[in-house]
Amino acid sequence: MTPSSPASPSPRTAEPGGPVYASPVDLGTYGPYGPGRVDVSAGWKRPRYAFQDRVTADGSSGFRAEPGRYHLYIAWSCAWAHRTALVRKLRGLTDVVSLSHVDDERDGRGWAFRERRGADPVNGFTLLLEAYEATEPGYPGHISTPVLWDRATGRIVSNDFRCITIDLGTAFEEWGDPETQLYPEPLRAEIDELNAFVHENVNDGVYQVDGATTQDAYETWRRKVCAALDTLDARLAERRFLFGDRITEADIRLWPTLARFDLAYNPVGGVTEEGLPGYPHLWAYARDLYQRPAFRETTDFDTYRMSPPLSREDGVRHIEVAPMESDWEAPHGRERLGAG
Repeated sequence: MTPSSPASPSPRTAEPGGPVYASPVDLGTYGPYGPGRVDVSAGWKRPRYAFQDRVTADGSSGFRAEPGRYHLYIAWSCAWAHRTALVRKLRGLTDVVSLSHVDDERDGRGWAFRERRGADPVNGFTLLLEAYEATEPGYPGHISTPVLWDRATGRIVSNDFRCITIDLGTAFEEWGDPETQLYPEPLRAEIDELNAFVHENVNDGVYQVDGATTQDAYETWRRKVCAALDTLDARLAERRFLFGDRITEADIRLWPTLARFDLAYNPVGGVTEEGLPGYPHLWAYARDLYQRPAFRETTDFDTYRMSPPLSREDGVRHIEVAPMESDWEAPHGRERLGAG
């Protein structure tokens, strides 16, 4: 069935005069999310992110860092959006940049606001698409989170997850926690280099494993991801975090993938029979992060659980891995590596 136009979200309210929500997910009417919005042809291709403006402390970008001006729209399930919630917490910006969540499920209309996660508190939108179309009328592309919205101009500043965390971590220095420096200037080149490695081989790598359309591509990407996990495990053997005794942007980039690995990425894609506990230093590091308030409070394991597909049309044989319920509360024993 061809999805209907998303222009009519069929809004409803919980009660007369109450908040406005999108109608329930309706795959029969709207189809699944993807066709017409992202490239669903052979292989995995990360969508383009259309809005890439930056927030700066001095406003030279056209978007000055100011308290109360910006709002984050995110999905609990989205690993890329998870990063922005983490930086907002760690930098002490919860009263400076507001945040709300879209519903966990979506159909061909994309992310929506429903009662489970709450209404849109800024614009009263029922679909996140409305934010995109307010910025670019007739917007035809991918409807992603995170979205950084500017109340002053009534438009999206950025949906580029790679830049939003950097801007939250650096442009709001006047209001942020001065003790938390996630992107310190002396380490930026090294952080950028490690982030590029992690993005290709881990963050995006798990999608490449799942989306492989040939057996050779699947085996190649599976080996790449496992090798990268080995590399990170070795790096963390003698340092508490990726850059020693401080949490940085590099840890923010890696963590959401680790949090979802055993419940989603590994069982769905078939990456490794061992799961995250098969990498002892990496697994202890992941627990060390989770047991900190900012990470615990922005993590919802219930939204990450996914089952392996029953069959694959491309005929690629993936190893079978069951979702793993890990003990995230177990002692991590990493205090010996630094104060943290």
